[in-house]
Amino acid sequence: MAKDVLINIGAAEIRVAVVEDGRLQELFLQRLIGSDDGTVRRRGGPCGQSLIGNIILGRVQRVLPGMQAAFVDIGLDRAGFLGAREARCLAGLPAFEEERAPKIGDCVREGEEIIVQAVKDPIGDKGARLSANVTIPGRLLVMVPNQPGVALSRRIEDESERARLQALTKAMLAEANGALVPGAGYIVRSAATGAALSDLREDAERLAEAWRPVMEKRKQARAPVTLYHDLDPIERTMRDEVHAQTRRVLIDDNAAMQAALAYCRRAMPEAESKIELFSGPGTLFECYGIEDEIARLTEPRVPLPSGGWITIEATEALTTVDVNSGSFTEAAGLEETSLRVNLEAADEIGRQLCLRGIGGLVVADFIHLNEPENIQTVLDVLAASLSRDHTPTQISGMSEFGLVEITRKRVRDPLMKLMTECCHTCHGHGRNRTAESVALDIIRQVERTAAALPGKSIAVRAAPDVVRWLMVHEDDVRSGLARRGAPRVSFEPRAEFQREGFDVGTG
Repeated sequence: MAKDVLINIGAAEIRVAVVEDGRLQELFLQRLIGSDDGTVRRRGGPCGQSLIGNIILGRVQRVLPGMQAAFVDIGLDRAGFLGAREARCLAGLPAFEEERAPKIGDCVREGEEIIVQAVKDPIGDKGARLSANVTIPGRLLVMVPNQPGVALSRRIEDESERARLQALTKAMLAEANGALVPGAGYIVRSAATGAALSDLREDAERLAEAWRPVMEKRKQARAPVTLYHDLDPIERTMRDEVHAQTRRVLIDDNAAMQAALAYCRRAMPEAESKIELFSGPGTLFECYGIEDEIARLTEPRVPLPSGGWITIEATEALTTVDVNSGSFTEAAGLEETSLRVNLEAADEIGRQLCLRGIGGLVVADFIHLNEPENIQTVLDVLAASLSRDHTPTQISGMSEFGLVEITRKRVRDPLMKLMTECCHTCHGHGRNRTAESVALDIIRQVERTAAALPGKSIAVRAAPDVVRWLMVHEDDVRSGLARRGAPRVSFEPRAEFQREGFDVGTG
């Protein structure tokens, strides 16, 4: 399977696309400015960045025995949520063997300072989800500082390889000689498949080097304060997305390419030769046809090869996926028509859930099938589609009405919420692009215009609320554009423009 990783560094955001066999399979966005809807504000830190993986010294605000949970001040406007199961290590229960959740009162007390890790970003009105069982991921291993033991990723399916890796990890611990974190446990990642003992030891030693400053900072810190930030988007992409199957990593910014090369030299030298600088013609995402596909990710209808389609719609409680055959008919009959459309839909559903960042409960309404073997074939294709997703998912069987329930762990806001907002005119029955997402489109267009016409002044005319957003973030916008070769840009509000309309030209 040919896999390309594309990294686009813009003035206002970093975008990472994973393309497999010519199809966009994963998309990651990290905005460098904005994300100021008022629901979440990081005190003393930048907006728009994920908290996932950060290790924080927090202070317990409230302990709620009725919910078996606690609220922890981690430096945001909203306290983080710590469940009893996620706090279990504070009660002295082993992490890998014991499944019984302790009572929350056995784990924390109000006013206590505790070290926690963000495992889920704030979503809507909910604060960040926390765990006291902190981890630090490496290239091959995940270190669990507070819990001894060895576990393996479920994605390592070969039993002989599992046994080999477990034996190597135990041998690594036995030969530590003070170079590793005392009492720490390790989870072996799927990227470790085929690794030697020396590879595991080097990764564990790098993790120890990352953990020691956390403990040193903890000695003098006062809650709430972040003790450890996960890797930046470039390094995190190299760590999590670049494997033996990766053909190349294309980056359209020289500084970002140098950062990727530096990380490879430290942690994964075998991948250094895969990194390339993209210098045109055109832009990286346009060259791969990704810009148009990203724009379509906010549309409810997704076409299928046969001429049918699926419709994806979100409600407060769940997301629905409806499968429609359209005008397609198979000459062999209704069952064959339904089977083909359902198979195409099953293959597409997993990809769309991942690309759109949809989490929680998903109900897929497939076209009715009569033959049990056909039903099982559809479920097998759906399971294979979902298995490519790094986020944990589960699927149910198909009901007699053709419904399949899917649960996908909700980690962060879906793309729809990031890029659109409820339409006030229709009282929430539809959605419009946000001023922020349109402003980011403008910034990307300014970058393209500046690349095509170097040295020219650029004039932007757009809807008043979009220009207002650009002016609120003017310092960040202008500095980002200056880095990308557009130092002279003017912004003019025009009342005749609808929100999504704008014009970028030379001044």
